[in-house]
Amino acid sequence: MNNNIYKLTQLILFLGLAFGAQAQKMHTTKWESGMLDRRTKVGVWEYYGITPSKEMVVVQRYDHTANKLIFYRPGSDVPYSTETSPGQWQRHSVDRPPLFIGGDAALAAYTTQLQYPQLAQERNIQGQVTIGFIIDKQGKASAHRVLRSIGGGCDQEALRVAKTIPDEWIPAQIGGNDVAVEYELTLTFRLAKQ
Repeated sequence: MNNNIYKLTQLILFLGLAFGAQAQKMHTTKWESGMLDRRTKVGVWEYYGITPSKEMVVVQRYDHTANKLIFYRPGSDVPYSTETSPGQWQRHSVDRPPLFIGGDAALAAYTTQLQYPQLAQERNIQGQVTIGFIIDKQGKASAHRVLRSIGGGCDQEALRVAKTIPDEWIPAQIGGNDVAVEYELTLTFRLAKQ
């Protein structure tokens, strides 16, 4: 009887290890690489982007278990409208810009969901709509508004899409402190050539 219990215990351990090993698996695409545990990102992930010279580079390393940015590739120095004190805003250069976790490729998963409004198609309206929104010190987005308009329903559609972007932002920093900034997102409406 002890031998049967021992064999059963060994089988249970083996199955646990076998299925436990299957729970976490490596996930790699053109734009990201890291471990998944039951479809949830765990551990350190690398996110990739393309430089203006068409070179594929790491743009972010983010620890999804610790919810912490480990590395980001600095881009151009763009000033942001920054909250300097409650309700007071001023344009400033920041030490670290607001970052969407996963970089531009992850952000594109949402921004490419634009649906061309019928009125804009009928009137051949094309162009860019810029949406501004606040990314607060906790990385939450709010106060979405249209900054540049083209009409024909495009402004409302761009606003709708911008509001679908999840709160997966890393706040901007100045002097090692998180700061609220207004982020500007430009969405392009272009009709297919016939």
